Amino acid sequence: MKKTTLIIGAGGVGRVVVHKCAMNSDVFGHLVLASRTLSRCEEIKSELPDADLEITTVDADNTQELIELIKKVGADIVINVALPYQDLTIMDACIATKVPYLDTANYEHPDEAKFEYKEQWARDDAFKESGIMGLLGSGFDPGVTNVFCAYAQKHYFDEIHTIDILDCNAGDHGYPFATNFNPEINLREVSAKGRYWEEGKWIETDPMQIKMVWDYPEVGERDSYLLYHEEMESLVKHIKGLKRIRFFMTFGESYLTHMKCLENVGMLGIEPVEHKGQKIVPIEFLKTLLPDPASLGPRTKGKTNIGIVAKGIKDGKEKSIYIYQVSDHEKCYAEVKSQAVSYTTGVPAMIGAKLMLEGKWSGQGVFNMEEFDPDIFMDELNKQGLPWNVKEL
Repeated sequence: MKKTTLIIGAGGVGRVVVHKCAMNSDVFGHLVLASRTLSRCEEIKSELPDADLEITTVDADNTQELIELIKKVGADIVINVALPYQDLTIMDACIATKVPYLDTANYEHPDEAKFEYKEQWARDDAFKESGIMGLLGSGFDPGVTNVFCAYAQKHYFDEIHTIDILDCNAGDHGYPFATNFNPEINLREVSAKGRYWEEGKWIETDPMQIKMVWDYPEVGERDSYLLYHEEMESLVKHIKGLKRIRFFMTFGESYLTHMKCLENVGMLGIEPVEHKGQKIVPIEFLKTLLPDPASLGPRTKGKTNIGIVAKGIKDGKEKSIYIYQVSDHEKCYAEVKSQAVSYTTGVPAMIGAKLMLEGKWSGQGVFNMEEFDPDIFMDELNKQGLPWNVKEL
């Protein structure tokens, strides 16, 4: 019987997921795209006139509305590419309807700049009771980076002692300041305190306190800053022998200067302030002023390079490898009308869902990416537009 795939969220990543699911229609069948804003869905539908694609509206903050939509369309899987604020309502709707769930980023509370899997992991028993699988963080980082770590552990090491996750976006969109994905999420993530895990405990740093220069293949040397990122929280549980894990992301001086100025005048605040008799949240107002990330595709040139450096022991000898993936913004736009940041998140979301629908990744409960066999996912990356490289250092 033909499957029905429900995709919630019609931003840049949602666009990629719909395009790539349509390219794999033998697996995904009938596609339903739902968003709060119907015009976004209509735009994506217009790009795929031959696809078996239905569009509709949904309030992803409303669990009951989500339950009714899932039942109405007869979904076989729900791909959540809405905002991380909505992970829990969508998970609860999947529990109620007994439909498998996938997302690309961990839950965040709108009023608290904090990244953790705690509340999603807490639904593990409910997913088991419903007899369904929930796959968390099936984007690039988290997502592919987790799979890279699992692949390194399976094929290259007896023990991995240190992991550095390295995320470089060398794209140029021509604006003085813009974010490559949702501005609220992006700016909260970047301006938060840094954290890394070493010798069994988390160590906190000031924002942008730790910097290193890394030579990214096909890009060159870039300033890379230590941030906290959610995939580390699950990797410390699943990688054997791990002693330290860190996450670095590249930023140019212009981006950091703009962000610091905005922070200094309170524009990154998440608490409501009074303005002419109305309550407004500064970072939400800022979001309305900044370019829509979904509009950056046709303007962006350059490449991304995201990967991991793992060091450890194999057959009693020290070993170090670098697994990475390079994408070109213009090539991504030519294929799916989105730039590489959306592409590198949307393609892994499609792959994770594909493996679930095919029964190649299966289980009952809530899982992170590194808990499954990495080989089939790595094969799909090569087939679906994200070819990767391994380099011994």
